[in-house]
Amino acid sequence: MIDAFTLKECKKNKDILELKIKNLEFAIDKSEKMITESQMDQETLKFLRRKLAQSKQDLEILYLIKYEQ
Repeated sequence: MIDAFTLKECKKNKDILELKIKNLEFAIDKSEKMITESQMDQETLKFLRRKLAQSKQDLEILYLIKYEQ
């Protein structure tokens, strides 16, 4: 989950917003690949899927900020 300070900075500075978006897109892509190719136990996969879902929600929030500007 994105903290309040990061959201505030993203709203103030377009460069920070773009950087945060790119970082999340990269992390989501790599996480999805890791999950599909994984041979991890089910508990670890559940944890990763939860984190992936949170990252996608964070990315959606950042996209909303981007398009409001």
